[in-house]
Parts: sequence; structure tokens; C-alpha cells
Amino acid sequence: MAQLLKSAKPGTPSPAELRDMFGANLKHLCRQAKSISALCRDLGINRTQFNRYLSGESFPRPDVLHRICTFFDVDARILLEPVETITQDRGLLLSHPTIAPFLGAESTNITQAMLPDGLFRFLRRSFIEQDKFVEGLVLVYREQGFTFVRGHEAKEAMSKVGLTRPRDREFRGFFLRQENGVASLVARRNALTGSFTYLHRVPSIALNTWTGYTIRTTPEMQTGKRITRLVWEHLGNDYGRALKVARGTGYRWVSDLSETDRAILQPDEPVS
Repeated sequence: MAQLLKSAKPGTPSPAELRDMFGANLKHLCRQAKSISALCRDLGINRTQFNRYLSGESFPRPDVLHRICTFFDVDARILLEPVETITQDRGLLLSHPTIAPFLGAESTNITQAMLPDGLFRFLRRSFIEQDKFVEGLVLVYREQGFTFVRGHEAKEAMSKVGLTRPRDREFRGFFLRQENGVASLVARRNALTGSFTYLHRVPSIALNTWTGYTIRTTPEMQTGKRITRLVWEHLGNDYGRALKVARGTGYRWVSDLSETDRAILQPDEPVS
């Protein structure tokens, strides 16, 4: 859980770091060129200025950057991350032409208003022990235009099936945009178990609460449930509150729930 809290702290690269990243990426892209002089002629860029880009001394103007990206068939992320990771994302599932019109770039365009970055407290009924609820902590963050979530199953709950190590309890997933909210597909390592979650914001003064339901991807059983309501509370960068939640993750009784959580979760009503 400490690793989760640590990874939630934001970091912004400095201008010098951005210039260095762009210069390193440009050198990588230039390896296939016959010569720098010929490349500069093809790009219509002065050789002296191009050398300043390579050395990390300066940035190109937006129109020049567009020219470079178009020539090398990359995008403006070459200012932010290694070019190897940018080119590796081609051929990903969501970009496949069969489903791109349905689950492509637009479906992953999730704004901060829809679901902000940061730490969230979550609360839901236990799938196995129906008289108990599970409280935990997750981190929502963005990389390369995608919105991800990561966290750990409560140790108290997972110990009953022999999974106590953080590595075994860790889960990760990604979000997709929905008409009135967001949905996530989450799994533990090697897709050992999975779940589907739908969330929408609860109208309130604080605007820091989301609710919905989550479904386990397991066969139907006589004991336990596969679907339950849940509530997410955005903690943002309130690490003191997040640390308190992290230290207390685990089972809760219905009597432990706040009035707000109880009103949202409706523990006495079936999920429809």
C-alpha cells in the first residue's frame, strides 16, 4: 500500500528534461537516415538549428515539430517519453481496425471531470461473506492518453484463499468512457481473476463521490454473489486521509457504514 501512495505523488518534468528527452528521441529516429545533412534538407530545417535540437539546447516551433513528427510518423509524445514506447503501442487491441470505431481513441478519452486522477477510497459488499463489506484504496492515473487503476485486494479478505503477498493481491485495469459514466476492466496478475465495474458521479456539494456496481467474472455459485453495488470517494492528494484508509483496509460490518455510504449502497435492497 505504501508503494501505491508513493506512486500517487505527481511529478512534472522540467524544460531541461523535456529538451533532453526530445534530443534523445531525435537521435534515435535519425539512426535510419543516410546523413544528418540529407535529413535536414528533407525536413527543410537548418543544420545548425537541428543540431541544437539533437543536443537538447532548444525546442522546435510547433510547425517544425509537426513537420518532424509527420516525417518520422510519430506524435508529440516524443517530447515526453522514449520513442521506443511510442512506436510499441501500434497494433494494440483497441487500435485494431475491427473494433477501433467502437472501442478506439474516443472511448478512452476520459476527462478529469469524468474521473480525476488520484487516490480513491472504495467500499462494497464482500462477494464471499455477504454479511460483511470490504473497504480499500485504489489509485487512478493517466499514461499515454489512457486512464488506469491499480490497487490491492484487502489482505484480510484474501488470506482466506491463501493470498497474502502484495504481488498476489495486486490488481490493475483501464477505463472506458460510457454515455453517463465510466467503466473499467480489472484483473489480477496474469488475468487470474477479473471484474467489470461501472461508475457514475453522485450529485453532491463536494462532487467527490462515484457509485455503481461491480461484477466478478466467475461462474455462478450457490454461495456468494457475482454483482454488488459500490461507492468510490475521491481523496485526491490528501495523503493523510489516504494513509488512514490504507491502514484500515479490510472488512466492515453494516453498522460501521456511514449514513452516506449506507444510503448509496442500500444494503437491504437487491441489485437491479
